[in-house]
Amino acid sequence: MNSGPALVSILRQGDTLVASVHTALDDSEMVRFQNDLVQQIGQHRARGVIIDVAALDVIDSFASRTLQSIADIARLRGAVTVIVGIQPDVAFAMVRLGMGMGEVPTALDLEEGVAYLARLRSAGGQA
Repeated sequence: MNSGPALVSILRQGDTLVASVHTALDDSEMVRFQNDLVQQIGQHRARGVIIDVAALDVIDSFASRTLQSIADIARLRGAVTVIVGIQPDVAFAMVRLGMGMGEVPTALDLEEGVAYLARLRSAGGQA
């Protein structure tokens, strides 16, 4: 068991989960993060999920695919996911490498992610 600092924190605010990734995660840590987050979506009956990646200076292809998988799984469980905080250099690298977030909504920062989910709610959307 890892006794070091938390690599990811998942907080609940009403029916929204806010997951902050504090450092780059290796593949097994990404899978563990995915499993933990998906479990908490059901446990807390979350309708919205915000994943904050602002602390990351690299998002590799596995992390990108895993974030998209989390969003797909969350959608199937009734929650909307927003990825927030992609740093400019990370965005440039992702575009150059042909990576993206697919149809997963993204926002500049946590504040805009919260606003996105609020707009969906007020428009009668799912979040």
